[in-house]
Amino acid sequence: MYKLMLCLRYLRTRYIALASIISVTLGVATMVVVNSVMSGFSHEMHIRLHGILSDIVMESHSLDGFYQYDQHMAAVKKVAGDDIEDMTVTVHVPAMLDIYYRNQWMPRQVTVIGIDDATYNKVSDFSKYLKHPENREQVNFKLKEAGYEGPADSKLTEAGWDYRRRQIAYQKAIEEEMQRFEIMRQSGRTLKASTHDPSQLAPMPSPLAQQEEPVKTRFADDPDAPPLPGPPPAELAQRMAANGTDAAAGPGTEGDPFRGRHQYEENTFDPAKHQSPGIILGMAVANIRQPKPEGGVRDIFLAVPGDDVRLTFPSAESPPQAVSETFTVVDFYESKMSEYDSGFAFVPLSKLQSLRYMTHPELGSAVSTIQIRLKPGADLNEVTARLRGAFPPDQFPFRIQSWKELQGPLLAAVQMEKTILNILLFLIIGVAGFGILATFYMIVVEKTKDIGILKSLGASGGGIMSIFVGYGLSLGIVGSGVGCILGLLFVWNINHIAKLIEIITGREVFDPTIYYFQEIPTIVEPSAIVMVVTGAMLIAVMASVLPAIRAARLHPVEALRYE
Repeated sequence: MYKLMLCLRYLRTRYIALASIISVTLGVATMVVVNSVMSGFSHEMHIRLHGILSDIVMESHSLDGFYQYDQHMAAVKKVAGDDIEDMTVTVHVPAMLDIYYRNQWMPRQVTVIGIDDATYNKVSDFSKYLKHPENREQVNFKLKEAGYEGPADSKLTEAGWDYRRRQIAYQKAIEEEMQRFEIMRQSGRTLKASTHDPSQLAPMPSPLAQQEEPVKTRFADDPDAPPLPGPPPAELAQRMAANGTDAAAGPGTEGDPFRGRHQYEENTFDPAKHQSPGIILGMAVANIRQPKPEGGVRDIFLAVPGDDVRLTFPSAESPPQAVSETFTVVDFYESKMSEYDSGFAFVPLSKLQSLRYMTHPELGSAVSTIQIRLKPGADLNEVTARLRGAFPPDQFPFRIQSWKELQGPLLAAVQMEKTILNILLFLIIGVAGFGILATFYMIVVEKTKDIGILKSLGASGGGIMSIFVGYGLSLGIVGSGVGCILGLLFVWNINHIAKLIEIITGREVFDPTIYYFQEIPTIVEPSAIVMVVTGAMLIAVMASVLPAIRAARLHPVEALRYE
C-alpha cells in the first residue's frame, strides 16, 4: 500500500515529473496524428490505384499486342476459374493529344486506353470516377445533352450537346463574317488606279444576286452560249411513273428521283448533329487547377464534353506509322491521382483497334492486356503465382502481374515513408525516456535518506524497486493517455485546424491543386494507437528500471550515513 501512496505523492508534487509527462504526451500525440494522416493517404492511394487496375493484369511484351486473346482467356478460366469474377481486354498505346484552345493547339502527352464499355467496369471501379451520372451507371462513348457534375462556376456544368451546337453555330457565324470581310476586301481592288475616291469603286454583285439572275439575261449576249432548255416534254410524267418515280414527290421520298442524293446529304457529317468517336479524358489533361486568392481552387478547362480534340498515335504496323483521328470529348475521369488524371485517355476498343490496324483476317483482333477481377476473398498472391506457373513469359506473349506489383515502387515508397516517420517520432518518446531516466537518478540521490529509513523499517529491495518502476509506469500511463486523447482530437478536427492555420499564416497548408483532395484524408487505426501507447509506456518503464535497481541496492546503514 505504501508503494502506491509514494508513487501518487511523487506524481502530484514533483514538477519535474510534469516535464516528463509533457514529453511523452507530445510524442504520442504526434505519432497518432502522423499515423492517421499517412493511413488516410495510403488508403486513398490504394483505392484510386486499384480503381483503374483490375486485380491481375496479363500485359503484352510489345506495343503491337497479341492475338487470339479469347483462347488465352479460356485457358485462364481453366487454371483459376473458381477464383475469377470477370475479365476484359484493353489496348494501351502512347499518344499525343492536341486541344485547340484560344486559336492555338495545346499538345498533351497521354496514354490512350481502348476499353470495352460493356465489360471494363466489371473488372475495375472506372465508372465511379466519371462526371456524368449516366456514365457512372453504365459507361458509353456518346455525348450527353447535359448534366455533367463540376464546380458551379466552371464550363463543365454547361457541357453537352447544347454547348456543342452553340459552339458550332458560333464558329459558322465567325466563318461567314470572315467571308464577308474577304469579299469586301477583294472588292476594293477594283478601284481605278488614278484615284482613291470611294465613289469610283466598281460595284461587285453578290454571289446570291448572281445565282438569282435569270439564265436568259446571263447568256443573251453570248453567241457561244448553249441553247436554253425548253419546256419539259408532255410525256415526262408517264416516263417517270414507268420508272417508279414521281415528279411531284418530295425530297427523300420513295418517288423522289434524287432520293440517293438526299440520303447522301442526310448521312453527311454535320458537327451540330453528329459527333466524332467518343473519348474520355483524365481531368487534369484538359484542366488547369489554380488556387483562388480568397481560398479554394479555380478550374480552367481547355476542353469540355462537346469539344473535339485531335489524337495522334503509332499504328501496329512494322515500321509503325503515325495515325491521327478526331475525337469528341464525352466525359472526364477524375480519380484524384495526378498520375492517372493527367496521363490517361479512354476510347472505344474497336475504334482503336481499327485505327491501329490491329486486326488479322485469320487471327482476329489484337489486344494489349487481359484484365482479371477476382472474387471477394480470393488470395491475390496465390492466384497470381498459379497463373504465372501456367503461362511462363518465355512461352506466351504476355507477362502476369498483380495490381500491387504494377504499382510496387509507389506503394513501397509510401510504406517506407510511413515507417521512417514512425521511427523518427519514436525518437521523441525516446528523448522523453532519457528525461525520465535522469529525473529518477536525481530522485534516488535526493531520497537516499528516505530509502534508508524505509529499508530499516523492513522494506525489501523489491519493494523499493517497485516504487520507482511504478512511478515510471504512472508517468507513461498519464503521458500516453493524454497524448492519445489530444492526438485523436487533432485528427478529428484536422481540416478545421488547417483552415485556422491558413488564416493566421496567410499560406495554404494543404494545396488541393497538388493532391487533388479537398480535405486532408485521415483514418484512425486502433492497432496503430495501441502500438504507440504501449511503446510509450514501455519506454517510460524501461527508463525507470536502472534508477530503481540502484535504489533497491542501497544498504540502510550506508544510506543513513550521509545524514
